[in-house]
Amino acid sequence: MGGDNNFSYGPKIMNGGLAGIIGVSCVFPIDLVKTRLQNQTVGADGKLQYSGIADCAKQTWRSGGASTLAKFRGMYSGSGVNILLITPEKAIKLVANDFFRHKLAKEGEKQLSVGRGMLAGGLAGMFQISVTTPMELLKIQMQDQGRTLKPGQQKLSATQLTMKLVKENGIAALYKGLSSTLARDVTFSVIYFPLFAYLDSLAPRKPDGSGDAVFYGSFLAGLTSGAASSFCVTPLDVIKTRMQTINKGANEIVYKNIPDAFVTIFKNEGPKALFKGAACRMMVMAPLFGIAQTVYYIGVAEKILGIQKATHV
Repeated sequence: MGGDNNFSYGPKIMNGGLAGIIGVSCVFPIDLVKTRLQNQTVGADGKLQYSGIADCAKQTWRSGGASTLAKFRGMYSGSGVNILLITPEKAIKLVANDFFRHKLAKEGEKQLSVGRGMLAGGLAGMFQISVTTPMELLKIQMQDQGRTLKPGQQKLSATQLTMKLVKENGIAALYKGLSSTLARDVTFSVIYFPLFAYLDSLAPRKPDGSGDAVFYGSFLAGLTSGAASSFCVTPLDVIKTRMQTINKGANEIVYKNIPDAFVTIFKNEGPKALFKGAACRMMVMAPLFGIAQTVYYIGVAEKILGIQKATHV
């Protein structure tokens, strides 16, 4: 498909938003565990708060409250702001990548080159951080309250937290960790989107003549690409999570910038610390992008609106 074909924004934005909501709703509890694992450091007694994924999940579940409903709600702590902002975030990411791939494609070209695919993905990652940074900042504080909350201290809602941050430091407070978010998301997108496009192109095609991959083909392509890309950028995600955490524990360090965070974590905690929560992150990102990319590619919005779904380059 050449770069001069029509590009419909409306259906793509609807598909991107729907893809994000469904994906996040399915994997949020694992993401919460990932955040708490990444934020924990070695205490004064030389021990970690959590021994692993299962232990963190158990402690998080038990600390949620007395009833099963309260515990379940605790596993979705911070999900409200994430689900609210994931619509524009995923819409921007998926639509921007599609847009740049569309513009960078040459006339008659069915598959974008790896270089131009990486460029399109990187640009998409740059565009999304306008929404991703405040979303991640608020999500991390909400998720981490269960780890750092002192006895008798009340949890803040997303609205209360937002108002508190803006009142204290202005709108800029919501963009704390912008540089680390940019580094993570651009790198992720540069790896993910070309890899997904390649794997999706290997899948069997639908018999309807659309040229699209079969349902499970797109899902497996998103699953594999999400897992591989998320593992590669885990050190950047650890740094981003640490830099965006506002309420630090007694022995936790405040980092000046990305290089300082990298060197400090490496020196004090060893190289393994930079891959804290890697398995958990892969468990989040693989199904998240598998689900999101499949929903996006199915073209639910086009079916609702009764219009023809555009092909992908």
